[in-house]
Amino acid sequence: MIESLRQITIWWTVFFIIGVIFLPITKRLFDIFLDKGYIFSKLIGIILVTYLIYVLSTLHILPFTIYSLIGVLAVFFVINVLLLKKSDIKIDKTTISIWILEEITFFITLSFWSFVRSYQPNINGLEKFMDFGFVNSILRSTYFPPKDMWMAPLTINYYFFGHLVTAVLTKLSTLSSNITFNLMVATIFAFTFSCGFSLGGNLLYLFKIGKKNLLRFIIAGILSAWLLAFAGNLHTIYTFFTPYQNDNPVAPWQLSFSPTTFPNAYWYPNATRFIYHTIHEFPIYSFVVSDLHGHVLDIPFVLLTLSILLVLFLKPLSKTKYQILKPILVGALCGIMYMTNAWDGLIYLFIGSAFFLYKLYREKLFSSRSAFTYVGSLFASFFVISLPFSLFFKPFASQIGINCAPDFLIHIGHIGPIIFEQGYCQFSPWWQLAILYGFFFFWFVSFTFFHFFKKEKNNNPIDIFVTIVSIFAFLLIIAPEFVYLKDIYTTYFRANTMFKLCYQAYIILSIASAYYILRILPSFSIKQKIKIPFVFIFIILSAILLTLVSVYPYFSINSYYSNFEKFEGLDGTKYLEKTHPGDSQAINWINKNISGQPVMLEAQGDSYTDYERISSNTGLPTVFGWTVHEWLWRGTYDIVPPRIEDVKNLYESTDIQLTKSLIKKYNVSYVYIGDMEREKYKVDEKKFDNLGQVIYQNSSTKIYKIL
Repeated sequence: MIESLRQITIWWTVFFIIGVIFLPITKRLFDIFLDKGYIFSKLIGIILVTYLIYVLSTLHILPFTIYSLIGVLAVFFVINVLLLKKSDIKIDKTTISIWILEEITFFITLSFWSFVRSYQPNINGLEKFMDFGFVNSILRSTYFPPKDMWMAPLTINYYFFGHLVTAVLTKLSTLSSNITFNLMVATIFAFTFSCGFSLGGNLLYLFKIGKKNLLRFIIAGILSAWLLAFAGNLHTIYTFFTPYQNDNPVAPWQLSFSPTTFPNAYWYPNATRFIYHTIHEFPIYSFVVSDLHGHVLDIPFVLLTLSILLVLFLKPLSKTKYQILKPILVGALCGIMYMTNAWDGLIYLFIGSAFFLYKLYREKLFSSRSAFTYVGSLFASFFVISLPFSLFFKPFASQIGINCAPDFLIHIGHIGPIIFEQGYCQFSPWWQLAILYGFFFFWFVSFTFFHFFKKEKNNNPIDIFVTIVSIFAFLLIIAPEFVYLKDIYTTYFRANTMFKLCYQAYIILSIASAYYILRILPSFSIKQKIKIPFVFIFIILSAILLTLVSVYPYFSINSYYSNFEKFEGLDGTKYLEKTHPGDSQAINWINKNISGQPVMLEAQGDSYTDYERISSNTGLPTVFGWTVHEWLWRGTYDIVPPRIEDVKNLYESTDIQLTKSLIKKYNVSYVYIGDMEREKYKVDEKKFDNLGQVIYQNSSTKIYKIL
């Protein structure tokens, strides 16, 4: 426990220092926020430091080392000191109080989820091998792009900027990646909560601009943060009904109501696999299972972008040349998101474009020239910022499919990138959509009626902003009913589209719903709540819905973390000592004694298995890794059979010349022979005695160095 607290403190100190260094530039960006964007200073600093070292290392100007990172930080420190001297933004006691509160909130939530992860820290299961492998490969890189640890000698063809951020923070903290993997999961949780707190609090503050009510700010912040970081969806209603078979959900009214046996063996993942052959996750589920995926790593950047859009929405456009910096800023953030999770970059590129077109129209500045200037600058900025990544990245999907296309279009086949495929037809039942997103829809509709009955003539700009982003979010939910991005999956052809679009919808609508709640409920007087039946019923229904979405973490956290039975610490690879002791010792030896990224041959296996445990835990590339993942990343199955056969021949073939040619083909420097290799292949160890020498051996493992 004490060791974990020491690691958390070291990790938090890195964020605190970065936040302090970048506070001057953050205050200028968020000058209208009550807290001046304090919590976002950490994110802005992380983005700038990571992106600059990424570009410089890609150009082979600076190596990816801790000394380079410290140098980059020093440059930004000087820049921010100069900005601080020119700053005329005044900071009062209320703002300072919120800074202290937000820093405490960040530390507590970071510590809390680190504590949660300490009861199941294993970097194993689901897709953790993939994420851990990316981080370790980046950490071993001197220059970029980093190598694909599962397809030597190619580079990673995946959106890895979030993993790069993890690697940057790992180097700055001097902690090992088997610790920082879990700390990064906890960090994303902390950012989700604290950034949600800031955004939610400032929304209500800016609604009543000038009224610095600290208590109101805190209440709005906590509610926003809770809905965003902890809440689930209305699927928890099934805790009151007899269970259904996991793969065959039915409507609640078709089941027996059974409150006395609550929670009726409720299985929390069903809330994310409710619609047939799709995925519709949300943040708390992601935090519980703790895969360090792009859509999770991007949550803080998404919240930063939404906050920037809010600031820009409240500031009028003008005809000065400096106004062009606004779309450039948004485009740059979209570029960062694209490199972190490509879908998000494209989603907010679309939202950002619509945002500036609306602003031009609203302020009577719209013309074909102004529209081209703003949207063109947005896209140009996006293109330039993401170019170092795009040069080495080939998107997995380049075609847009039409769901349930009519027969006459199926016969045509495609029109440009728009495709029409036979048998690709799935619609979501209305009641499933209602259970997944009914909570948000309830508050959106309630706020619309609230506005109507209040007869407010002068719409507040915050009301308009929240309504606009809510409409965009609902469009993201509806979109997979009509279109999908084509990838390698067939029966699950809508899965990724629904997953990525609806994940963003959930984030937006969580913040919006908190705002709606605090705009509606406090407007009713105590007398109205008691004497007017409609108001009383509305309050009761609101409480029920809030309870249903809020109890999700009770089921998910307790289930995944086995009711917190055993504290294990933050070491994500310690489990190997029990499950694969020979591999555990060998991995530790490799990480201490082999530098750079020479290719190490190991057994190849299917996705979501323990195969590729060496490449994942060390960052050393191997000949071929998880089958489906490389198939997806490369866009074709043609690459799979030859490499699988080559790995088999490398281990089994008695033909020395064939083995030598394959070693040369893949530039294999080391051969790993452990229990899993012997189980899968008839390993010809004598062959490797002739081709190399044993440089490491324990009771069950050998590592050969090829001579």
